Amino acid sequence: MMVLGKAVGHMEITYQGKTLSFTSNQEVFSPHGLDKGTEAMLNHAVVHATDQILDLGCGFGFVGIYFAATLPAAQVTMVDIDPNAVQLAQENAEKNHVSPTIKQSDGLTAIADAHFDVILSNPPYHENFSVPKHFIEDGYRQLNPNGRFYMVTKRRPWYENKIRTVFGGVKVIEDNGYFVFYAQKRVGEARGHAHEKKHTLSKKLQRKLDREGKH
Repeated sequence: MMVLGKAVGHMEITYQGKTLSFTSNQEVFSPHGLDKGTEAMLNHAVVHATDQILDLGCGFGFVGIYFAATLPAAQVTMVDIDPNAVQLAQENAEKNHVSPTIKQSDGLTAIADAHFDVILSNPPYHENFSVPKHFIEDGYRQLNPNGRFYMVTKRRPWYENKIRTVFGGVKVIEDNGYFVFYAQKRVGEARGHAHEKKHTLSKKLQRKLDREGKH
């Protein structure tokens, strides 16, 4: 089998007693197996049987396919900006007899109307922060009330500060040289999200205009 003209490798990955089969190539992240960062994130993620799950930046598809295979009542969505990764994820889903929704998407742009109970992401943290910035901000917006957000990186300060600013709080877990960030979208609490700041300012401005209109 060929994937966009690139050399292909076949492997089996076992996690939590579940063995799944995958095809990968050198153009995707961690092409030879489950990377330690993703494994650390999965070790601490709380995912329920009927959750709406988003694998954000799915690569060849392990996270989404694992949950689709182990939680058949869950609704699993997988996205990646790379068409090669999307093709691999689609083939790997078929290989493991599961049918999650898999789309090519720049972050969450192609699924902007969808909402989720849990979002999991191992972002490209060796690049600039523009990608995880959108992952965090758009992820917050598209989480259901009390939805859970998990992200793993090898860096801490920027991610911890950004997630805390957007969600209003963050838990950081150190695991095997990685930082796993967990945040929850709380219901009915003001957050430091940019959109909410704008909303607060507009309300203040409206009150000022109302007062001026009475004179």
